[in-house]
Amino acid sequence: MTFEAYDVVVVGGGAAGLNGALTLARARRSVLVVDGGEPRNAPAAAMHAFLSRDGMPPGELLKIGREEVRGYGGEIVSGQVVSAVREDGGFAVTLDDGRVVRARRLLVATGVVDELPPVPGLRERWGRDVLQCPYCHGWEVRDQAVAVLATGAHAAQQALLYRQWTPDVTLLRHTGPEPTETELAQLAARGVRLVSGEVAGLAVADDRLTGARLADGTVVPCQALVVSAHMVPRAGVLESLGVTLTEHPFGAYVAADPSGLTEAPGVWVAGNITDLSAQVIHAAAGGSRAAAFINFDLVAEDTARAVAAAG
Repeated sequence: MTFEAYDVVVVGGGAAGLNGALTLARARRSVLVVDGGEPRNAPAAAMHAFLSRDGMPPGELLKIGREEVRGYGGEIVSGQVVSAVREDGGFAVTLDDGRVVRARRLLVATGVVDELPPVPGLRERWGRDVLQCPYCHGWEVRDQAVAVLATGAHAAQQALLYRQWTPDVTLLRHTGPEPTETELAQLAARGVRLVSGEVAGLAVADDRLTGARLADGTVVPCQALVVSAHMVPRAGVLESLGVTLTEHPFGAYVAADPSGLTEAPGVWVAGNITDLSAQVIHAAAGGSRAAAFINFDLVAEDTARAVAAAG
């Protein structure tokens, strides 16, 4: 049976995957992007801190990116990679439509899934007025009433961080640990209020967050609620190749060297799957960097083959 063959199959069609594919296509490499169509930042109306693209809807960036990749001969298909197995020095990659393609190298940029605390209403408002990253959303909630939902030991630092954008910050103790004496002094010095009690839900009016409702019925007014998501890598295809996950206080990630190369030869990663703190611009840069090193690796292999053939 004859399979379609590519220099590189890119798993994931977000900023990291598309920028990696763009770099590879411009290096005259045959590249296939398998796009699952589930970008992490889809709930957000706009992305920020991306030079020349600040405020652009996330979907618009991906639309432009797909057009650019195709403009250099790259191929993009919608679907999921079911498995990847080593075969003849490369990989046999099976898609969810049954199609099997071969790749000399893999770039996995499938990102992570944000698991939110089990509070009713968070998912529906995630990326709107339920937030996490201040560098993504801090400007948009400047001078507003911001509450931070404590679920881990880093909650006090989150509250102090958001204090840079607004003087109106409340730390909701919820299920988080008792702040240390140092943290209590810091919070008090910065004017951050502390409220005890578990949060049982949200108060919403006219499709806007107005407060966090405690278990006793008290509503703590806020216009934005900061939460910490537990980030779970979409790493099924990597685990099938023997790549393990590294635990992190905010979830897990795939460890890689500075080029993005994993512990599995021939397999690179880029974006949030390997850098949990990466914003869109960081993810895109990571994809480009990984692609450049993949091309270096392929050039070395092509050269070795040419030398062997000439001998």
